[in-house]
Amino acid sequence: MDKTTLRNTVRQALATMTDEDYHRQSLAVLKKVLQEPYIIEANTIGMTISNKPEVDTILIIEELWKLGKKVAVPKCHPKTREMSFYAIESFAQLETVYMHLREPIPAKSEFVDANEMDIIVVPGVVFDPYGYRIGYGGGYYDRYVLNYNKGKLMSLLFDEQIIDCVPTEAHDCPVDIIVTPTKRIDCVAQRGANENG
Repeated sequence: MDKTTLRNTVRQALATMTDEDYHRQSLAVLKKVLQEPYIIEANTIGMTISNKPEVDTILIIEELWKLGKKVAVPKCHPKTREMSFYAIESFAQLETVYMHLREPIPAKSEFVDANEMDIIVVPGVVFDPYGYRIGYGGGYYDRYVLNYNKGKLMSLLFDEQIIDCVPTEAHDCPVDIIVTPTKRIDCVAQRGANENG
């Protein structure tokens, strides 16, 4: 299947999730994230502000603040298809922009360079165990992480979003870790096993 078909198929599957199930599974991901060694060790974490049916990152950000973590969220620049991250300490520092996305207000937030972040949580629609993903079609993250070499890339998703193999292109940057309500996948180890197998 091509990327568009896979994206639509998974989105349809997620659309059938009840509010109760969405909340319960998001909480399960939250618990795993708070136990994740890379999150525990991190000082600064890059994370999107989620929109349903993405895993609820609002709950996660609130918990990270309680732990004293610095949380940076992205602002997209549609004309250049680039992104910048800004640290927020309150959701009052956000504004709603196109496509109902909530983004930081630069004048009210602190700019954070890519390599100040110990871990970046990368969104997407479809993933495979090797960390390859199908995003929303803008290519923002693939471009952004090309210059990121400090820490780890992680994705938080529901089990319905994982397939055996995502079609890849040369410029695709896979994530290192996937966390779902039921599992943690070390994508680096999976890629190594695949290459050696």
